[in-house]
Amino acid sequence: MGDGACLGVVVGRCRGMAATSFSFEIGTRGKGTIEITDRVAEGVAGSAIRTGTVTVFVRHTSASLVIMENADPSARRDLEEYFERLVPEDSRWFTHTIEGPDDMPSHIRMALTRTSEVIPVVGGRMVLGTWQGIFLFEHRRAPHRRQVVCVVAGE
Repeated sequence: MGDGACLGVVVGRCRGMAATSFSFEIGTRGKGTIEITDRVAEGVAGSAIRTGTVTVFVRHTSASLVIMENADPSARRDLEEYFERLVPEDSRWFTHTIEGPDDMPSHIRMALTRTSEVIPVVGGRMVLGTWQGIFLFEHRRAPHRRQVVCVVAGE
């Protein structure tokens, strides 16, 4: 593997890599989805990264992130209802209930989804599908302040 290549990657191209980060808080009203696409897009646009990825991470164990349809709110309501039925709060066999009956179900719902998403960046903009948006998925009943951290890496 001569000529500066290692496993098919040209080593010289790594020199132009850069990374930047930004964060923001989202106030929730309790269970449900909140679109954060515009907040992430603003940070990506201000990053000076033209080609790369943005990693979006929520710093909590009872909230998650999903890429979901953003055109018709009924799609998100169906997702929320599905999780209500999949992991009901009234399960008597949960033992981790110190913060209330929605505590353990919120952790399970988070584990079944994700706490991070990685989105391509091309031309200084996120590359999402026509109807895709990035959503914070709050799994607790009470309002919370959720912290989202983003890292944009590329060139």
